[in-house]
Amino acid sequence: MSQIAQTPTVKETKAQKMERLKREKNPWEAFQEIREFARQGRASVLPEWASAYFKWWGIYTQGDGVGAVGGKGGEGLATEYFMMRVGIPNGILRSDQLRVIADIARKYARNFADITVRQNFQFHWLTIESLPEIVDALHAVGLSPKGACGDVVRNVTGCPLAGIAHDEIIDASPLALEIAHTLIANPEFYNLPRKFKISVSGCPVWCNYPELNDVALTAVRRGDQVGYTLRVGGGLSNEPHLAVKLDALISPEQALDVVRRVTEIFRDQQVLRESRDRARLKYLFTREGWTAERFLEELESRLGYKLDPGIEEVPPSDILRDHVGIHAQKQPGLTYVGASVLRGRISGDQLAAAADLADRYGSGELRTTIMQNLLFINVPAEKAIELTEELGKIGLFVEGSAFWRGGIACTGTEFCKLAITETKGFLRWLVEELEERVPEFTEQIKLHVTGCPNGCGQHWIADIGLEGKKAKHEGKMVDAYVFHVGGAVGQHAAIARPTNYRVPASEVPLALERLLRAYLAERRPEDNLRAYFSRQSVEEIRNRLSGTVTPVPAEIA
Repeated sequence: MSQIAQTPTVKETKAQKMERLKREKNPWEAFQEIREFARQGRASVLPEWASAYFKWWGIYTQGDGVGAVGGKGGEGLATEYFMMRVGIPNGILRSDQLRVIADIARKYARNFADITVRQNFQFHWLTIESLPEIVDALHAVGLSPKGACGDVVRNVTGCPLAGIAHDEIIDASPLALEIAHTLIANPEFYNLPRKFKISVSGCPVWCNYPELNDVALTAVRRGDQVGYTLRVGGGLSNEPHLAVKLDALISPEQALDVVRRVTEIFRDQQVLRESRDRARLKYLFTREGWTAERFLEELESRLGYKLDPGIEEVPPSDILRDHVGIHAQKQPGLTYVGASVLRGRISGDQLAAAADLADRYGSGELRTTIMQNLLFINVPAEKAIELTEELGKIGLFVEGSAFWRGGIACTGTEFCKLAITETKGFLRWLVEELEERVPEFTEQIKLHVTGCPNGCGQHWIADIGLEGKKAKHEGKMVDAYVFHVGGAVGQHAAIARPTNYRVPASEVPLALERLLRAYLAERRPEDNLRAYFSRQSVEEIRNRLSGTVTPVPAEIA
């Protein structure tokens, strides 16, 4: 008897599956399906929505608190709950919008929200039944979760002081908002290879970190001419890469067209769709051999015109960029007041109170920052101290230690299925420990905690970045952290160096105390952490973390 040969079934790769799902449906056109899930309950949610389509609406399934180690293939188990991220273009926010965010937090999200490192708000503990109600409430005040997640243009970030900073070259917020309104939720860009991050800044401080974005515009001046420098291909995660500056000066009139064409270049690169791990614009430079010259040539061919040559740009000096404190605006008699929100975690009650304070002491306008902080603007100078006191009463502090101001944390295993360690509670404890252990340290420090190699806590550009791992300690597997040092943006832009020094989470404060005390003992008069770390080898940093060397004062060395 003859046998018919069976053709083996070829299993789809992760990338192939996602590309097929995106070809089959634009989730922005299918919100009615989410409404139907809400009517029928959590069990009705289709697998393709849980794994993919929800993200286009800023929604992820929420992890079970164990993180990646509790599941398979590097992803943990999902619960019945959801996370939702809400885009705040350029971080510009009105008090009525903040009240809606506060109401959502209190009614649906167990009375808290997180400010993210892209000026968004993020909710947790949402049920399937609540999702349409939340989206409708957001839309009613001009907000949306569309594009806050997914393979799309993400929230467009910008300088939170746009329009009020003394030193800004141009108020770039209208451009940032125009880019957001043009590209986010645009069906032409619903199917990108992966996420695409845009930032626009009109000030010389670069507090929006243009070096980390897929495309970034930073304002420059040549005589009476104001334009933008263009950078492309920035990103962190597993293979961090600082954005490449192109030899071009972009006029304000050209800016939207340029950003759109760069987005099209990304969209059309089929090679970036072959692997989810190598699907960002930066890989054209790091793996596909593209140069700044080739990228500019491709861009100009799509624009149909040549761009003016670029000009020299002076990266911002080594200064604090968190905007915490009381500062004068360029408008006479007005100030802005920046409150440092440790970890970005804030309660719904605090948000509601903040909205009231913005109305009572200012113009009802607020800004979020990529340092996870909240700014109150247009505050009369004579009312700034009183506002500061009122903020303190609700647990939002305008003054804080260097560790409080510099602390950043990603979501961690509390809610994220990809995380390896808990981060939010750990950072709060770590800050308290360092304030007690090294109270004499008062300099600028960026202390970032990320729960996995994906780097949402941006440990690669921190003075000290802690990346979550696991380690065996006293016979048990526990949260642990590996140290990275010397990351920076601006004048000293650099990717942090891994030290390969790993300790259980409980031992991190002691290791940091040793390192910071060594710095205080050995620093030169002109030193800051960036300069000090740049002189140390990885072995020397490890020795200081472990305490195997005795610090030698600089005047003796």
